[in-house]
Amino acid sequence: MFTRDLRVHDNPVLHAAAAAAETVIPLFVLDETIGRSGFNRPNRAAFLADCLHDLDRGLRGLGARLVVRGGEPAEEVARLAAEHDVAEVHVAADVSGYALRRERALRERLASARRQLRVHETVTTVVPPGAVTPSGGDHFAVFTPYHRHWSAAPKRQVLAPPERLRLPRVQAGRLPSGEEICPGPAAPDLPRGGESLARQLLAAWAEGPAADYADRHDDLAADGTSRLSPHLHFGTLSPTELCWRTWRQSPEFVRQVAWRDFHHQVLAARPRCAVEDYRTKHDRWRGDAGELAAWREGRTGYPIVDAGMRQLRREGWMHNRARMIVASFLTKTLYHDWREGARHFTDLLVDADVANNQLNWQWVAGTGTDSRPNRVLNPLLQAERYDPRGEYVRRYLPELADVPGPQAHRPWTLPADQRRALDYPEPIVDLRAGADRFLTARGKR
Repeated sequence: MFTRDLRVHDNPVLHAAAAAAETVIPLFVLDETIGRSGFNRPNRAAFLADCLHDLDRGLRGLGARLVVRGGEPAEEVARLAAEHDVAEVHVAADVSGYALRRERALRERLASARRQLRVHETVTTVVPPGAVTPSGGDHFAVFTPYHRHWSAAPKRQVLAPPERLRLPRVQAGRLPSGEEICPGPAAPDLPRGGESLARQLLAAWAEGPAADYADRHDDLAADGTSRLSPHLHFGTLSPTELCWRTWRQSPEFVRQVAWRDFHHQVLAARPRCAVEDYRTKHDRWRGDAGELAAWREGRTGYPIVDAGMRQLRREGWMHNRARMIVASFLTKTLYHDWREGARHFTDLLVDADVANNQLNWQWVAGTGTDSRPNRVLNPLLQAERYDPRGEYVRRYLPELADVPGPQAHRPWTLPADQRRALDYPEPIVDLRAGADRFLTARGKR
């Protein structure tokens, strides 16, 4: 059963199923529980639909096709297994609380019919959660020692797709559109999904830009990032293959893949971190609806923050440096609950998954694994460092398109008549006052 591994290349689930039986049913279940949840949003639905259609094409090239069902996964899998006398069901391991409950229900349902569930690690992560642990603990709470152990851990080799698949006579079902998965408009510049495109992006990235990642990954205007995160989230690209393809060109980039595994092992050990502070500071967050709306809409009056939020709305994606800036502004300058930010990102990000989204938000908010929980990212200093000519800001804020150079980061310094002509808001908060608000609440002032 496919879940977050929508690929035929380097897929231990598909590889093992093909090796274990003469016939294989490649199944994807449109999970009704996820469909009813806040996680089912138009951007990810559109991307998912692309992935399913492309996966079907890949499977047809191997002699099979994708079988689609809708409903409760354990029930749908058990029904199909009974119809075709299936001995084993193969699935990828995952770490969210819901994924673990789904796996448990699937195992129990199959066991009642004397069928086996085979759960495969190293499908959605490079190193399985729990494979490396500190002495006396069940997970690493600090990234640097985790990365050291992660780097030394054995990595499996990349698996080729099965040469051929034989599909029994089965009703395949209909491939859904994004609108059918989740009604509503997707972002206008949303990236397309699917393994074919993921592999093209990987090849282009590994053959050139990956080598410059260390120097360019924080340059907002250059956008020197891989843009592969949506494909890692949906599993149209294997993180293991990504590491093998890029570690020589850019160990710094591979380090970012290790960060992804780090968050997965934290969530696996502490599933309540999806909704609760990993290290609570007993924050009494503000609840100013106007401030929150301004942040969501990209109308805070701080261009570097607003550009990031507009990019998110336009593309369903945001540069990683911009994510840190907007998250720090919401949680440390405005002093709003990180869960509000994580929820908004979940609404719009095509690559949002529970481990990375929630735990990155907590890292910035100072309730997670950051060893310096009181750090505050000043948006003006961040802008000067990572968008020194104002190019990123002008790209996403048309109101400021004619404001030259770095002055685009401080439009309030323009003459009054020019400011009025911009139709751009004044800053909603004084930076020093906002930072003091947070640090005072933390007992650091």
